[in-house]
Amino acid sequence: MLTARRFVVLQSLLIWQGGFLFYAAVVVPAGTEVLGSAAAQGTITARVTDTMNALGLVALTILVLDLRLTHDQNSQRTAIRWWCWSVALLCQGLLFYFHMLLDAFMDPARTRIVIGPPFRPVHRMYLWTISVQWFVCLLLLWFNLQAWRAEERTVHPSPQ
Repeated sequence: MLTARRFVVLQSLLIWQGGFLFYAAVVVPAGTEVLGSAAAQGTITARVTDTMNALGLVALTILVLDLRLTHDQNSQRTAIRWWCWSVALLCQGLLFYFHMLLDAFMDPARTRIVIGPPFRPVHRMYLWTISVQWFVCLLLLWFNLQAWRAEERTVHPSPQ
């Protein structure tokens, strides 16, 4: 059961954070090139981020369950893991809020920006927020791996 739980945790992070990284690094530049403009690519991104934000909620739910179930004797590492998760959750709330604002600046079909002046600064805040979230998720994964290793030593101590 322990291995299955860890597998689900890793898969949720891979789909969510890996999907975000692949989309930002590969799909957005390719789409902008093929479609001819960042605005055209933005109509696709507006829809993709709906799914990415939903995946974030699922992954954060899975992560909080793992945080509660992992038996790590290191209280400092546990505090860091909870801090990272809390920051990621706060960022997720901000992303939903910024996404709602960005949608309000677009036409109902989300094909073009109709209220231009506030769009760019809010979009920049969205990008900064998702970047902070990505970084704290990397930290969370790092400390999760350490906690899981410590838990393994506790559950299955090596023979002396």
